Amino acid sequence: MKLYNSMIDLLSDVKDCDREIRFIDGEHDESVLSFSALWEEALALLGSLQQRGMKPGDELIIFSKSNRSFVIAFWAAILGGIVPVPVAVGISDEHKHKLFRILAQLENVTLFTEMDLLQRLLDFAKERELADITQLLETHAVLMSDVEPGAHGELYAAAPDDTAFIQYSSGSTSDPKGVVLTHRNLCVNIRAIVEGADWREDDQALSWMPLTHDMGLIGFHLSVLAAGMNHAVMDTSVFVRRPLLWMSKASELRATQLCSPNFGYKHFLKLFVRKGLPDIDLSSVKRILNGAEPISWDLCEEFLTALAPHGLKRNTMLPVYGLAEATVGVSFSELGPEYARVIMDRHSLQIGETFRAVDEADSDAVSFVTVGKAIRDVDIRITDDNDDELSPGHIGHIQLHGGSMTERVYADPEATAALFTQDGWLRTGDCGVFVNDQLVITGRQKDIIIINGQNYYPHDIEDIVARIDGLDLNKVVVAGATPKGGQTEELVAFILYRQDLDDFRPLIDAVRDVVGEQTGIAVDTVIPVPKIPKTTSGKVQRGKLLESYFDGEYDAVLNELQPSETAEESVDTDPLVAELELICREVAKDRKINADDNLFEVGVSSLTLTEVVLAIDEKYPGKLDISDLFDYPTLREIAAFLKRDT
Repeated sequence: MKLYNSMIDLLSDVKDCDREIRFIDGEHDESVLSFSALWEEALALLGSLQQRGMKPGDELIIFSKSNRSFVIAFWAAILGGIVPVPVAVGISDEHKHKLFRILAQLENVTLFTEMDLLQRLLDFAKERELADITQLLETHAVLMSDVEPGAHGELYAAAPDDTAFIQYSSGSTSDPKGVVLTHRNLCVNIRAIVEGADWREDDQALSWMPLTHDMGLIGFHLSVLAAGMNHAVMDTSVFVRRPLLWMSKASELRATQLCSPNFGYKHFLKLFVRKGLPDIDLSSVKRILNGAEPISWDLCEEFLTALAPHGLKRNTMLPVYGLAEATVGVSFSELGPEYARVIMDRHSLQIGETFRAVDEADSDAVSFVTVGKAIRDVDIRITDDNDDELSPGHIGHIQLHGGSMTERVYADPEATAALFTQDGWLRTGDCGVFVNDQLVITGRQKDIIIINGQNYYPHDIEDIVARIDGLDLNKVVVAGATPKGGQTEELVAFILYRQDLDDFRPLIDAVRDVVGEQTGIAVDTVIPVPKIPKTTSGKVQRGKLLESYFDGEYDAVLNELQPSETAEESVDTDPLVAELELICREVAKDRKINADDNLFEVGVSSLTLTEVVLAIDEKYPGKLDISDLFDYPTLREIAAFLKRDT
């Protein structure tokens, strides 16, 4: 594939290809946009933006529920030298606060969104008396419906080192950091991805990952477009509500290229093992790129085994590694052979140590899936704490160099300086080792928690937990953990507590409730600890707490805190309400959800709520949708709604 000078040159080169983007917004709700129509519609929106006074270098936040509108707005900005800034749409207060902080960071910003989202943001800003944000929303927002008839924008002559877009990777809501990517960064990495995955014009891609995620946007829109491929973009909320549709559409479209992090396989399998998909054919699938979070060998095996009868081949699974600061792609596994793993002693994973291979049955064994070699134009080294390179087989910090590395964090010289070593290598914050020339990711130096493919910073969640009466930041530590035998990362909260355990149980519920309500994610385990270990400089040692957790030091106290198996069953006189309570007990095993509990306030994740709706839908097909929960948020109200709808 050729190396383009700019993304404008790239789209100009492929716009006349007889190819299309298919937007899947429901089982029977699809639209198609040809590459040439994308060019024309993007230019029309650009014309409207320019008529509003937007000029090269201005920022356009794209905050949209519509993937079609998102893609058009993204390319409209790119074609005019305007800097697109994708931001995920979420329902929690933390999502709104993050958007407002990004709005405040940017210099000449306009918001592209839908009317209902804009109104929701305005109401929230006014409730909290955020006058500056309110004024900005009222004066600097643009809707797709604002496109002027006949508008035609003027193309910008982009240079390779011009800013192409700003990538606010999912992370800190209190201090969001925008990774600045140039046209050169994108063009270099896109070429490497297309060549590394061996994508061809006759391939067909299908992705459900959000376009606000680097793998969703760069990996499975920009790169597949550059390869001249037909591609389909399934709305992420559709996948969450109807996970089986992912493989149904893969079969229908004869898709050859798919992608998913761990949570996608797990979410799909939960419904697949109950309902199945008898008439699908996955023999056309060549590759499933697996990245965005630590890769579970056991989950990959379960997924491949379950779908083998439908023609899915084992060598389709392609583990990859990447990060936003490197544009997206860093390393790919070899094409052709089956994916591989390395089994290590988890006590040999300290920086500078030589890893120790152990048998799978060893009590301290931990499996890591290999993620291959560096793709084109990327160099990888493993270093000690002093940034000195280590020999293969030694655990160390993963550092990168190459044309796809960002050069700065937006308007943050301090964060930019911390991102690079003195000799100019990018610090990933990840730890790893080379084993037989294959990169293995063994953990993270930076305190980032990855849940469902999204990044969360511990201090944001700790701030939320500390709002509970009787707690403060000195008593709360949260961390991500994948326990032995686990498939995905769990969220663990350690609470400094030295009193009677019976009095701790209400605190468990309070922690889960406030985190679930504010962030939409679930706290899996809440542990009372007598001491929070810190360094001599006062920094919390999350690693020591996790090591104690893995070593079973808290097993006794956790067993004591477990609800009694003889706990009273539901005695609700309404049989439908009792049935719904039982469904919740099966899906949300760690939470007791009562008939009159507000489902948005009981500390379960948005994904778990979706699974509750899916389970109800199995019993009462077509009667309840996830959106109905906003109007009927308790089980008793849902029961009344179901009766009224029958």
